[in-house]
Amino acid sequence: MYTVLVAEDEFEVREAIVSGTDWEGLGFQVTDSAENGQEAWELFAKGAPDLLLTDIRMPFMDGLQLAERVKRQYPGTRVVILSGYDEFEYAQRALKLSVDEYVLKPFSSGDLANVLAKVRTVLDEEAAEKRDMEQLREHYRRSLPVLRENFLATLMMRPLKRKELEEKSALYDIQLTGVSFQVAVVSLDAAGPREQGQTGAVLGGEPRREQAPSTISEDQELLLFASLNIAEEIVESRNLGRVFLHQGQVVLLTIAQQGDLQAVSAATMAAAEEIRQAIERYLKQTVTIGIGVVIQEPAGLSYSYKDAVLALDYRVILGGNRVISIADVEQRHVEKVRFDELKEQSLVRCLKTGTAEELKEIVEGLFQGLAEAPVSVKEYQLYLMEIVTAVLRAAKDADADLDDLFGDNMATLAELYRFRTLAEAKAWLLGICTRLMGSIAVVRQSAFHNLVEEAIAYTRTNFGDSELSINKVCGRLHISAGYFSSIFKKETKLTFIAYLQHIRMEAAKELLRTTDLRALEIAEKVGYAEPNYFSFSFKKHVGMSPKEYRSSVKGG
Repeated sequence: MYTVLVAEDEFEVREAIVSGTDWEGLGFQVTDSAENGQEAWELFAKGAPDLLLTDIRMPFMDGLQLAERVKRQYPGTRVVILSGYDEFEYAQRALKLSVDEYVLKPFSSGDLANVLAKVRTVLDEEAAEKRDMEQLREHYRRSLPVLRENFLATLMMRPLKRKELEEKSALYDIQLTGVSFQVAVVSLDAAGPREQGQTGAVLGGEPRREQAPSTISEDQELLLFASLNIAEEIVESRNLGRVFLHQGQVVLLTIAQQGDLQAVSAATMAAAEEIRQAIERYLKQTVTIGIGVVIQEPAGLSYSYKDAVLALDYRVILGGNRVISIADVEQRHVEKVRFDELKEQSLVRCLKTGTAEELKEIVEGLFQGLAEAPVSVKEYQLYLMEIVTAVLRAAKDADADLDDLFGDNMATLAELYRFRTLAEAKAWLLGICTRLMGSIAVVRQSAFHNLVEEAIAYTRTNFGDSELSINKVCGRLHISAGYFSSIFKKETKLTFIAYLQHIRMEAAKELLRTTDLRALEIAEKVGYAEPNYFSFSFKKHVGMSPKEYRSSVKGG
């Protein structure tokens, strides 16, 4: 069933339309009816119907004004206009508004049924188009392997926020739940003695970084896909993780369910060595495989990938046709301690808009694994200094009092060097961050309050302006309407429209009590360009007409 809103100011005509039409038989259901255009527009806020059936001439807002708003705000709603023979100019405007149908009065139930049948056909066609979305979904399913590979490639290139990682891994049905992760990169060796096991020269005293070729030949492409198939079979047999292509190389992603870093590295190394040997045996092609560090969060897989690519650089020194672990050539036994951009963004966002529970969780995450990681004291101090520097920047941006945050140690940050345990450092950092979060919240709340107070003052001064709107107020305050709406309701427990109406009605009541002004004059003074709509709104708000209200307060 398609839903219908009927807008008609004449009660008899409205009732005849609602009661005298076989709506169900035509595939429709009347959900609401309105006696004027303004009321109909307000009903749209409850839920846009599929069809608007409206008269042209109505009080407060005519049918064409209503249709124009509907077409602009609810383009999916179909519109049928009802009009008399003497309203040809209105009909021309209706056509310009892309109104779907135009019914001339007087009309029979059969005339209306014919028009509704046409609209039903249009709605059915639109529904069929929506059903065609299923075909698009099927196309999406066919494209899923490519999308998965692109997502995995993104993981190799940059750290992802946890929320983005969880959403996309679920969208692409990629299981990335594990305790430990490690990346290995399989690179085809070029022909020549150096890559076949001989030590090469180091030009200029620096290793030459092996770049993934921008283009590869057809033979290389065949070798690459054959290598991918071999790697997939081996990784699948070992239940190790995933294999995919990225930048002309085969990437192996180990997803382990154990936290023993040495065991995870040993499993990756064993699989890599089996892959190397199998490719040489079956394809008569040598490869060099670089292995990165083991990490605990899939969001940071780019670190392990970059270390794996860096390990491949040592092919220039050690020769090709081998497996090279970054832990062997650079004595890295665990993931580097990094305060990266992702961690900084999470911390700063939480300081600005987070909760105390979220802050505690983030600070806990910053220190997680430090106790088990064999990092030097200098690395640990540098890591902590990077965190404090980020907090200082956030404090500066918020114009916070640094003495309140850091006390007497602000000048030298001597606190960083006196801690005897990680627990002491963590508690100190959490205390600073908690104080900064509170300071930012106070400043923000004060700013919210000031903005709302300014808006209220402006509204009280200008409520008599019939053009006053939320957009006009926001233009004066230089903020967006969406942002203003949220803080205004939070501060006042009212929407701006409700508040404006309240101010206008209170002013109208005061004028009715204390003056002999006519309702027409009062309507103009309180911001209503249409006196009849003022009376309609006043009765709806107060429960009686302006005249009745004046009589009640003045004793008859």
